[in-house]
Amino acid sequence: MNKTVFLEDLGLKDYKETWDYQEALFKQTVDLKINNRRQGENTPTPNHFLFVEHPHVYTLGKSGDLSNLLVNEEELAAKNAQFYKINRGGDITYHGPGQIVGYPILDLDNFFTDIHKYLRLLEEMVILTLGEYRLKAERSEGETGVWLDVGTPFARKICAMGVRASRWVTMHGFALNVNADLGYFDLMIPCGIKDKAVTSLNVELGQQEVNLDEVKGKLLQHFAALFEAEMIEKQKTSV
Repeated sequence: MNKTVFLEDLGLKDYKETWDYQEALFKQTVDLKINNRRQGENTPTPNHFLFVEHPHVYTLGKSGDLSNLLVNEEELAAKNAQFYKINRGGDITYHGPGQIVGYPILDLDNFFTDIHKYLRLLEEMVILTLGEYRLKAERSEGETGVWLDVGTPFARKICAMGVRASRWVTMHGFALNVNADLGYFDLMIPCGIKDKAVTSLNVELGQQEVNLDEVKGKLLQHFAALFEAEMIEKQKTSV
């Protein structure tokens, strides 16, 4: 079981370019697993963790409802935003500057073969990270992601999640609002959930801006502990 995870910070990257890069890493791992099985070999499969910020973009999961996007193509263009239908689970979500997006591309055979546990540990990583900022984040029953003030009229989502897995290899991941422009969330029904607000870490802390690298460091520390992983950093790259 290979628990080494290669970390790459892609900086600000176009969504489609990053998606293609994810797919390439995902395919390499799946193909290696298939070859191992066919050839009776045991070549270790790699694990990756990508950090990225995207320009304004809306993505709709394979089970999502397009009506949850509340604007047309012209209005999207006026907001300098893009739209993609993609192959993760979940409904519609938004990515943009000031948001930390994480894409773990893991072979869960190296860790545990349980998608439910995988999602819960990603949530726990975010919950523990926000706890370091003295925020009581938690799960909302039946709603994947991380929330504040669950069970009250003030419930609000701070981190969205949606993943895809095949042959126990994962892709897509989580989006944590740190310094996000919350106005962009008004153009959709986030994750298809009506009457629930969205928030960002800087808003909750009453700060104009929170240090993104500091938050990334805390996320990685908790990810490594929860997954018992060894993180190896790769240089920023062009995808």
